[in-house]
Amino acid sequence: MYPNLYYVFKDFFGADWRGLKLVNSFGFFVAIAFLTAAYIVTQELKRKQQQGLLGYTEEKMMVGAPASASELIINFLLGFIFGFKIIGAFIITDAFNDPQAFILSSQGFLPTGILIGGLFAWLKWREKNKEKLAKPEQRTIRIWPQDRVGDLVIFAAVFGFSGAKVFHNLENWDEFMRDPIGSLVSFSGLTFYGGLICAGLAIVFYARKHKIAIPHLADAFAPALMLAYAIGRIGCHVSGDGDWGILNSAFVNTNTGAVVPANPGQFNTILLANQNFYINQFKSLEAVKHISVQPFWHLPNWVFAYNYPHNVINEGVKIIGCDGQYCSQLPLPVFPTAFYEVIACTILFAVLWTSRKRFKLPGQMFGFYFILNGMERFTIEKIRVNTKYEGLPFQPTQAELISTLLIIAGVVIMIIASKKTTKVAV
Repeated sequence: MYPNLYYVFKDFFGADWRGLKLVNSFGFFVAIAFLTAAYIVTQELKRKQQQGLLGYTEEKMMVGAPASASELIINFLLGFIFGFKIIGAFIITDAFNDPQAFILSSQGFLPTGILIGGLFAWLKWREKNKEKLAKPEQRTIRIWPQDRVGDLVIFAAVFGFSGAKVFHNLENWDEFMRDPIGSLVSFSGLTFYGGLICAGLAIVFYARKHKIAIPHLADAFAPALMLAYAIGRIGCHVSGDGDWGILNSAFVNTNTGAVVPANPGQFNTILLANQNFYINQFKSLEAVKHISVQPFWHLPNWVFAYNYPHNVINEGVKIIGCDGQYCSQLPLPVFPTAFYEVIACTILFAVLWTSRKRFKLPGQMFGFYFILNGMERFTIEKIRVNTKYEGLPFQPTQAELISTLLIIAGVVIMIIASKKTTKVAV
């Protein structure tokens, strides 16, 4: 596992670049997911514009004015944070011992914060000064939906992360109550559907405000969301953020940490030897779910069972001979469900991308995405570790409930869209 990019470059290239410890592996892949989604949405919106399905809005803006006080302040603050934290990490002793704790603390190097903040503000002033006119004038410009993708991505990121954090804490209420502040500011603990719901509501609000046809916008987002989810799951698997499956009792760990096939007796022996860990996780050994799946098609063992060594959340037992921050692995291997979702959602993205031109009516594509997304997530939940709502019939997980609603909503959206025979344009 690679908790941050430092371990990636050290393992593959032997580079000891300690500054990379500030770049969390999961966060890196999430950033790639957002950039990829932005590109796909932009291309789809351009295609719909060329088909005459989307129109523009006109806005008035001042041209030739010098940098405002608010612009200078914002740029100073951005530069200050960069200099105070990022550059400060290279100056402050032991900052890289626990990068997450350092980033969330009040520690930093004030001189570089002020210096870089001043530099950012000066660059903004110079940029605006080059465009300054003797007499600033107001101009009317046309803005197409694809021109707003940057704003849409920012809205999706802010509200998506907030929603993902809130839904995770609702799903793990006991954990939240034990450490409310830590649960809110921690880099781990995100629920995809919480992010999807909150980001979706924010985008709908933005689209209405700027008169963007929501059905066409939703269709443009459908394939992008599926691919972004697949890329994000790469980050989950690579970092070992706790998003894994139930135990595969066909495998056990050796003393060196290798995952090897085993018989039921070996599995039960190791389970009992680590009963304190599992009772703490599941309240009883009887609640520890596991199934036995043997390897097939000559695939490597880790495809069926993985113990997530050096995982980012330090879950499990100490790795023998390891010293440092990330020295834990699971006592028994589990199904790498995040890896399965990478494969499944990449295939589903291909399905959506190749079929997007076949859906002629607005909204159908997004309804189809809802159905595929719900089916994929409902299926993977069967071998995934998640909190169950024991007070409800069948004891479903939060993801099972939401994925079921998504399938139903997708069917309803496709039925409603099929009854509309006119193209919606703004």
